[in-house]
Amino acid sequence: MSDACARFGGERADWLDLSTGINPRPWTPPEAMAIDWHALPDPAGLAHLEHIAAAAFDVDPRLCMAVPGSEAGLRALSSVLGLPGVHQPLCYGTHAEAFPSSPGASEASVRIVGNPNNPDGAITAREALLDALDRQEALGGWLLVDEAFADCSPQWSIADQVAEDRRLIVTRSFGKFFGLAGVRLGFVLAPPYLLRQLGRMHGEWPVCSAALAFGAAAYGDAAWIAATRAELPTRARQLDTVLQRHGLRPQGACPLFRLVASNNAQSLFEALARQHILTRPFAKHPRLLRFGLPADDTALQRFDAALARAGIDG
Repeated sequence: MSDACARFGGERADWLDLSTGINPRPWTPPEAMAIDWHALPDPAGLAHLEHIAAAAFDVDPRLCMAVPGSEAGLRALSSVLGLPGVHQPLCYGTHAEAFPSSPGASEASVRIVGNPNNPDGAITAREALLDALDRQEALGGWLLVDEAFADCSPQWSIADQVAEDRRLIVTRSFGKFFGLAGVRLGFVLAPPYLLRQLGRMHGEWPVCSAALAFGAAAYGDAAWIAATRAELPTRARQLDTVLQRHGLRPQGACPLFRLVASNNAQSLFEALARQHILTRPFAKHPRLLRFGLPADDTALQRFDAALARAGIDG
């Protein structure tokens, strides 16, 4: 956002930020929640968080480790596994950075699948993931499924297939669905021996006290989770309607963002930015533009009006 302000002017408060896939209506911690910033994070609190999160993911707590953000977990896994990566053609940048592809390497590799994928929101069927897992295991490799957005719909998750004797890793993100990316909390679901190696890398206090408190309370808030899962698809359809009205064809099943392919993507990005609306372009894919979910009707109407003033159709 600071770069956008410097280039296109205005203060942060002037901008409508649609550049992320983070829920713009975040979970709100109880007013009575107390965090002891003076003490080191409590190991019992860490175990409590991992048990609650594991229940939410439908996985054995022994297979669940909290990390300081799923991105940190991905990069640490790269060091632990030491294998080249195989990625989707359109993928989250960290996948390619953390697991560089190496055509001359052995057949053993880490196949990384975003599910839902970022930035196109595509869903890979469970059967296809299990087939990919079988192929990776036969080659001595791993399947790593990045489920950063899977909290939106539990039916997308393959976390229940993580087991001690399977070469399957699932990463989860707290910040996307709960709308609190600044908490920097994520999880790695993997065989215990792999988690022990990760634990040595992250040390005794992998996440801060606020992350322990926020994560345990949020994953335990069944009413908020159910209401948010029911609400997000409706709001995503409203965003689809606005995009389609201006000649744009939204892609993706994840309700937190939509991707559009257009020959006018760069011009549209700049036209919206001049109106202090920030979207997400892609330097390596200049025809693509991603739109995050507006927080409310007022934000959606502002976006609709800005598209009309931009005068740039798909």
